[in-house]
Amino acid sequence: MEKGALKISVGILRAKEIAFTLKGNFHLKRKVITGSFFAFAREGRICLRAEQGTVLSFGREVHLRGERGATFTIHGVTIGLDFHWERRQDETFGGDLRLLLSEAPFLWAINEIFLEDYLMSVISSEMKSSAPLEFLKAQAVCARSWLVAMLDRKKSPSPQDGRSKERAGCEIYRIYDFNDHDLFDVCADDHCQRYQGIGVITEGSVKRAIEDTYGEFLLWNNEICDARYHKACGGRTEEYGTCWEEKEVPYLLSLSDGEEDFPPITTEEEARVWCRTRPASFCGQVTEELKDTILPAFDGETKDYFRWQVAYRERELEEIIEEKTGFAIGTVKALIPLKRGKSGRIYRLKIQGSRGNLLIGKELEIRRVLSRSHLLSSAFVASVEWCSNREKIFLLRGAGWGHGVGLCQIGAAVMATKGYRKEEILAHYFPGTTLKCLYNKA
Repeated sequence: MEKGALKISVGILRAKEIAFTLKGNFHLKRKVITGSFFAFAREGRICLRAEQGTVLSFGREVHLRGERGATFTIHGVTIGLDFHWERRQDETFGGDLRLLLSEAPFLWAINEIFLEDYLMSVISSEMKSSAPLEFLKAQAVCARSWLVAMLDRKKSPSPQDGRSKERAGCEIYRIYDFNDHDLFDVCADDHCQRYQGIGVITEGSVKRAIEDTYGEFLLWNNEICDARYHKACGGRTEEYGTCWEEKEVPYLLSLSDGEEDFPPITTEEEARVWCRTRPASFCGQVTEELKDTILPAFDGETKDYFRWQVAYRERELEEIIEEKTGFAIGTVKALIPLKRGKSGRIYRLKIQGSRGNLLIGKELEIRRVLSRSHLLSSAFVASVEWCSNREKIFLLRGAGWGHGVGLCQIGAAVMATKGYRKEEILAHYFPGTTLKCLYNKA
């Protein structure tokens, strides 16, 4: 099948009860239905309760096929799951709605939609549609390439692909990646790509970005690139192996995000200097006016991310670590980086406690363990401060927002305002790659 006509499945919401409204006609076996419904599990079957109270019972799966122009709204979708911007909102989608019985009593609401229609929402969800056009084009190529590369990898995963978790003594090692999902292709949240339905789509730049790049991919040696991206690198991007399985991806390198070269971080002293200074990188040059133009409202609530700091009282940090890991290591004595990437991001950390030590990896797990949500990045240095009452405070000074691999969204947006074209932006963040159109509109 031509990839442009490919339908993908997107996991929208997992809940015990899912409320949704159908606008237009949807086909359910031999019935045509519309209106508001609740879905829930009962005795191993999915039940639909209409607004007027009628209950329809089915098997482990329900497939609602929408007629042309029909849409559905799922109520109370969680976005930013476990991150500091987590919230619930109603979201409207085109395409089909599938309800799938998961581990009882949970259901999944899954959207089936054509690839290019999916991308229209992804681009509008990741950043504002008012962002510079050349950035939106670069983001569209990135998102399309990552998605298809990921789908191809799912067909024949390597032994290291996906997620892993090991707990040997007091060690936690975890990789979060695409194989976290086996009931659908991608989720609708930051774990994969943000996908918040058609409500975020506006006419204009996003539509043009999709049309102008329709079927366009990044290639390396004639293979579609695993084109990762993140919010802000902090001045230097990171290598693939720092965040996921330890292998070299030739186009996902650690590089200076600016017109001048910033050397890689190789020592703890260099990391301390890096996290306390503001190099003139692309993502460090963003103005407040540009932030308002490119960042969705909930991202705009995060004011400091190029350089940031978080402070924890000694007891508070102990509680967070125990809550996230299940290990009671006692009073925290020190946070000791054992391995850093070239952007300063830590991917192996020792936490010294009064009752024992705990080893944590990789990058995202470190961010998860040291915060009630997630740290903005793992590129940080820790110091101990003392309050006037002699209470110990752990102060984390950090750089950047996200894993740092591939395209830096804020940096790319700044490049676009400086006159860089889509091709130049992609060549900067994915060196050695080529652009190629693999399919056209029918």
